[in-house]
Amino acid sequence: MPLPFLTADREDRVLAAQSVTLAEADRDLWRRPYRPGPWRVGSGALLLLLSSYVLFSALIITLAGGLPSGAICAGCGVLLVVLAVRLLRCGVWVSSHGLRQVGLLRTATVRWSEVAAVRTVQRPVRWLGLPRTVQGQALVATVPGGSERALLTSHNADFLSRQRAFDRAADVIEAWAAESRTGG
Repeated sequence: MPLPFLTADREDRVLAAQSVTLAEADRDLWRRPYRPGPWRVGSGALLLLLSSYVLFSALIITLAGGLPSGAICAGCGVLLVVLAVRLLRCGVWVSSHGLRQVGLLRTATVRWSEVAAVRTVQRPVRWLGLPRTVQGQALVATVPGGSERALLTSHNADFLSRQRAFDRAADVIEAWAAESRTGG
């Protein structure tokens, strides 16, 4: 029985799977062209762990006879689960329809016809979304009005200490933008 996840060529297979040409991909589906980073996955796991404790507390409170308090505690647990799932869905998603930037509280979608350029620039970026800034790279989309929107940064929760992954994701998103604007 072959176990491909234990072999040394796993990285080669992952790179081959990620290098599927855009013409072969189903372009109508929204897809994130990179995997979530360890900081994002770890944060989501911690939120889910916390929510399990809160939901278990709600069960104990409810069984002890405090139905209103148990309901409030269960509501907080469900809110933590929703927050964890939303945190894991954060990022940039692409399809033939456009570019979608999913944040924790809101989602913004821009059609490809509205995107003037997508390029990587060197500039100060926020470290893990906190107020502290460090010198890094950002993938920015320029809309016809001239304003720039940072899509990805080299120091966000997906790419901190993963420069090669940032470069690959930036290249893939730039390729989607180039193909979709030209009608490919």
